[in-house]
Order: sequence, then structure tokens, then C-alpha cells
Amino acid sequence: MNDMSLAIARLILVDDHPLVRDGLRARLEAVRNIEIVGEAGNAQEALALAASQEPHLVLMDVGMNGMNGIALAGMFHERFPAIRVLMLSMHDNLEYVTQAVRAGASGYVLKDSPATEIIQAIGAVLEGKTFFSAGLGARLIQASATQSPIERLTPRERDILDALAEGLSSKQIAQRNDLSVRTVETHRLNLKRKLDIEGQAELIKFAVENRRKSQ
Repeated sequence: MNDMSLAIARLILVDDHPLVRDGLRARLEAVRNIEIVGEAGNAQEALALAASQEPHLVLMDVGMNGMNGIALAGMFHERFPAIRVLMLSMHDNLEYVTQAVRAGASGYVLKDSPATEIIQAIGAVLEGKTFFSAGLGARLIQASATQSPIERLTPRERDILDALAEGLSSKQIAQRNDLSVRTVETHRLNLKRKLDIEGQAELIKFAVENRRKSQ
């Protein structure tokens, strides 16, 4: 793994197949600067681990029993926006990739990728970048070329944007959505990054100009 700002990258593995988790752990534990701090086989276990272990990244399977990985990625983005989510899947379906990105995932890697690619993806995502298995990134860019920046926001980010348009403070937004103020502030930072906006005043101006008509 390339030099990173994090001395030790704390990861949790989320997959409903224990053998898959064992294989991932075996590959990743040999990598310097990676520490596996927990494993989960379902959504409830994964959310509990995220709250107790505060990982930097979660490596998550798409096709799990019960709540699938894409829906779970959305919950992670809402509750723990500072935790990066990297999807791991056997499906190269572009619709899955698009849904994962909309849910808040920072990357999508195929399960049959070489270990070096998975490790490369982890490093990129932890550095704040996105990563997609070969071919998927180009297809995703092509598919999203006609989308406006606001169409690329997650549902939670859109809710936060509308609340800013109403003139609500981070504390008020947190109370309305049952979130911590820190979580709301992280969402605001993500909004500025996605919308390529620098200042708070610019963000609020954008929010007012793009407020949903149903609000």
C-alpha cells in the first residue's frame, strides 16, 4: 500500500459467507498498515461494529441475505459519513455500481480481482479518492456524464441540502434527523466536495437556489 496519512488503517469486513471473510482476512492481514478490527455477517452486526470500533473503512459485500450491501452502504453513509465504504461484489452490473455510488460508496471492486487491486482500492479510498475495478470506472463516467452534480447526491445529502435552504443550523438539522452534530458537519463537508463549493455562504446559496419544490 502506498504511503498514507493514516498510520494504521482500521477495517471491518462485512460478508454473510464466513469463508469469504476468512479469505479476505488472510490476504489483508499480511499487508502493512492494515488492521482488521471486526467482521460482520449482516447489517445489524456491521452497524454495531461501526459504532464500537470506529473503523476507517468497511469492505462490504453487495449480495447479502437480509439487507443487501447497497442498502447497508446507504445506512453507513447516513449514520457514519466519515467511514469509507468499499463494495466487493461478484457482479459487474453497471446498475449495481451506480446504486452503490448513489448510496455513498467510494469504490466498487470485483471479487475475482487480484489481491493487489483490492489493496490498491483500499489505499485509494482511504486517501479520499474513488476506485472501481478495471472497466467499471469508465462505464460509470460515461453513464453519469449527463447528470448534474445535484443528481449525484445521496438521499441524506439532499435532505441536508434542503435543510440548509430552510436556514437550519447543524444542531437543528441533527435534532430533526436524529443525527449527531459531528455527522451533520461531515455531510456538509461532503456536499461542498461533491458540488465543488468552498465556502459555507456559497453552499447555502446553492441550497436555496436548488431547493426541492416539494419542500
